Amino acid sequence: MNFELNEEQQMLADTVERLVRNTYGFEQREAFYQSPRGHSPEFWRQLSELGITSVPIAAEYDGFGGTGVENMLVMKELGRGLCLEPYLHSQIYAAGLVEQLGSSEQRQAILPAVAGGERLLAVADEEAGSHYHPEAIACQAVPCERGWRLSGHKRVVIGGELAHTILVTARMSDGEGVSLFLLDPAAEGVSRTGYPCIDGPRACDLALADVYVEADSLLGPAGKAAPALAYQRGRAVAAQCAEAVGSMEEAFRLTLDYLKTRQQFGAPIGRFQALQHRMAEMRGELELARSMTILAACVADDPESEERSRRLAAAKFVVARASQLIAEQSIQLHGGIGMSWEYSLAHHAKRLVMLTHQFGDDDFHLGQYSALLEIPRQASQQVA
Repeated sequence: MNFELNEEQQMLADTVERLVRNTYGFEQREAFYQSPRGHSPEFWRQLSELGITSVPIAAEYDGFGGTGVENMLVMKELGRGLCLEPYLHSQIYAAGLVEQLGSSEQRQAILPAVAGGERLLAVADEEAGSHYHPEAIACQAVPCERGWRLSGHKRVVIGGELAHTILVTARMSDGEGVSLFLLDPAAEGVSRTGYPCIDGPRACDLALADVYVEADSLLGPAGKAAPALAYQRGRAVAAQCAEAVGSMEEAFRLTLDYLKTRQQFGAPIGRFQALQHRMAEMRGELELARSMTILAACVADDPESEERSRRLAAAKFVVARASQLIAEQSIQLHGGIGMSWEYSLAHHAKRLVMLTHQFGDDDFHLGQYSALLEIPRQASQQVA
């Protein structure tokens, strides 16, 4: 199999890498984090001008029409720079849901503005008891004259504090499935409480108190959003694996540089064999995570199937375990400085640990993979 990038893909990777390197130095990132918006509007404008915000959007909606591979290239560099912008949650996850479920009118009204970086989206699909299952929710949609009434609470809506439109999941009042609605955050009855997450990006909690949404705010058929949510979460998992790999690569580089320069007993500590063994273990885990991320990117846009789901679950499991190991080992090999707030490694370690819990942790995806393995096994037993 040929894993080399074509000319357009290499140009895309180089463009994002150069932009992140020139814009997202660690001190600049800290200034963005402390700003009222929690990220850089100027960096987002540059992403838009270079066409990066349009990469995941289909060409018919003014997008680049990128695949999982192009998403991987962008997210890897954003992860390397610890970028705070909600690219994954707006451009990949939310826009993917609109593209899959929306009517032609909804897609035309929303996606070109998203591709141009003028409109931010967010997805409110997590609740206190959902535990990675977007269908296990209490938020309810009750039909009313010319629309719906939404009531419930959503938590940790990444990018939701500044989103122009929030995609909200709600269970139908008759118990028949989960629906997805386009919500204006300024609508009456909506309360959103914004805050910075411990690893940098900003999020919000949503309280919906009998919020009215019009009939054309429904995305797709009523009660039938679960398959689309599962499919688009798979695309988001593949992109998130790439973000983690970019962060792991930077953590590994910082640790290697430190071992080459930190002196003890008159020699760099990187000469000590025990530390070399630990770096070799980190390198092995990083290479395995890279390979699984490429696999995830290659299947991310495939039609829904058990094989696609298995590969994505396997990739998230491997990358999550590698993220945890590299975060811990990097801190230990640095010693006390590795925990310093003024040093970028500590922020990479925090981000890696938090990424292991988004869209399902390693135990969740191991269970998913195991369950999917049982399906073909049972089918073969029935044939026999």
